[in-house]
Amino acid sequence: MSPISRNLQAVNERIAAAAQAVSRRADEVSLLAVSKTFGPDAVIAAADAGQRLFGENYLQESLDKIMAVKAQCPDLLLEWHFIGPIQSNKTRPIAEHFDWVHSVDREKIAERLSDQRPPDRPPLNICLQVNISGEASKSGVMPGEALDIARRIADLPRLRLRGLMAIPEPETEFAAQRAPHRKLRQLLEEMRAQGLQLDTLSMGMSADLDAAIAEGATIVRIGTAIFGQRHYEK
Repeated sequence: MSPISRNLQAVNERIAAAAQAVSRRADEVSLLAVSKTFGPDAVIAAADAGQRLFGENYLQESLDKIMAVKAQCPDLLLEWHFIGPIQSNKTRPIAEHFDWVHSVDREKIAERLSDQRPPDRPPLNICLQVNISGEASKSGVMPGEALDIARRIADLPRLRLRGLMAIPEPETEFAAQRAPHRKLRQLLEEMRAQGLQLDTLSMGMSADLDAAIAEGATIVRIGTAIFGQRHYEK
């Protein structure tokens, strides 16, 4: 068993235990393997261990990786999620090559993704990024603005608004970790009560996935616990 395979097994066991602790089923939580800064060989190793959902932050790196994996394993069906900051001039390749985008934080970005999504591809799944901790350095719409923006995004063609994403301020205590995830879940519930058809909470990373699952996460974004420490050479 490869190190990545062992790590994936450990993460999946952790997800199952966290779900069981709050009377949830493990299959209610999807594992998104964040493969940024790791090459196609790491993706293929994870895919060989059964992983199918991969998250990327950096556009050019991810496009090269998607093409390389496809060239090496043409029959391998993977789901690619873009989770990094989005510049307006980079929306076209994201709309063309990804299945999900978690980091939509402006209506303008959603409009461009909608306009540029190829008509022969399924609707692009979208999460609205919310600045749930109110940090000045973080991207995302403020919670009070989320409903109005979400309604407008939900009306755009060739997109499917699925839910909300957040990157809360880091905390070490479990109760403190749960608090922002609870706020995001409550916001999603309020938006559903207003008629929006939402089913996704993208929240929780290697350090706080247990707290996120306790508060209803449906996608957890895990990188370091699967692939190891990152090596930034950008």
